[in-house]
Amino acid sequence: MTFEWPLMLWLLLVVPALVLLYWLILRKRQRAAVRYASLGLVQEALGRGHQWRRHVPPLLFLLSLTVMIASISRPVATVYLPLQQDAVILAMDVSGSMRATDVEPNRLQAAQAAAKTFLEGLPARTKVGIVSFAATASVVQAPTSSREDLVAAIDRFQLQRGTAIGSGLIVSLATIFPDAGIDVSRLIYGAANASNENDANAPLGSREGPKREFTPVEPGSYTSAVVILLTDGQRTTGPDPLEAAKMVADRGVRVYTVGVGTKEGSNIGFEGWSMRVRLDEESLKKIAEMTRGEYFYAGNAVDLKKIYETLNARISMEKRQTEVTALFAALAALLATLAAALSLWWHHRVF
Repeated sequence: MTFEWPLMLWLLLVVPALVLLYWLILRKRQRAAVRYASLGLVQEALGRGHQWRRHVPPLLFLLSLTVMIASISRPVATVYLPLQQDAVILAMDVSGSMRATDVEPNRLQAAQAAAKTFLEGLPARTKVGIVSFAATASVVQAPTSSREDLVAAIDRFQLQRGTAIGSGLIVSLATIFPDAGIDVSRLIYGAANASNENDANAPLGSREGPKREFTPVEPGSYTSAVVILLTDGQRTTGPDPLEAAKMVADRGVRVYTVGVGTKEGSNIGFEGWSMRVRLDEESLKKIAEMTRGEYFYAGNAVDLKKIYETLNARISMEKRQTEVTALFAALAALLATLAAALSLWWHHRVF
């Protein structure tokens, strides 16, 4: 905890001075008590009987004063606050290696099941978009709050060859900012293949209007949308994932990366062909770091579900430096009121 006006904390020196004054008053009352003939008055002055009761109200008052001084010093604390996400983009790897069975029943089915569980935990108002990527990337479901449409889109995944992690990030970014003029086709395929304005099946962004200038913002500062990127391999084609991550970071969008499968790598075979797949954890960690997100490793289906549960909490709440003066002031008022009430109840006077 920090304070906006720390010099005001010097006022806390008043508290020990008041403690000393209280002790001196008690000593004076004890010395004066012997002048009275009434034994009851002497016992009351000496504090016998319910001795502890007479000290409780002053103690509560001193605590109230301490908290009050702390409040005028404008305390600032790190607290968790609800975060209103307008959109969450699930960018999921559908490369052929996702049929590997090291994550039961296989990587793809485990990822699909975990994604559906993730959707159930999100607030109903949160829109979710789904991007799939292999050799290229595409939007399989535009951001929507319809959980039925999202589940249907997840069930439609078709495995393909290649792993273009950078393409998945670029398409996810263009989905979040559809009016930003992001030329997805040029970024993914290069200038030679960018002129497909009349192609109805052209990738998202290839028919965009003129590019719009924008000023890069602080990474992680855009709180209205996040990207959750899941992959089990390393880039084999498409743009550099780190360059794509730089674009995402410049627009302030966080990327939470999830690596699923075997860290050491394994051979995957299907219909006469085989390939060696290895999880590129280093790149996924850098993507998360550049965008102020977080990297998670899922070695099995249980881990994957737990990760999505954790992500639910991450994107629903955020840590923020917030001034808590009002809370301190309320606590000080409560302590002062309690001190006065107990004093009236026990001693029929306020202190």
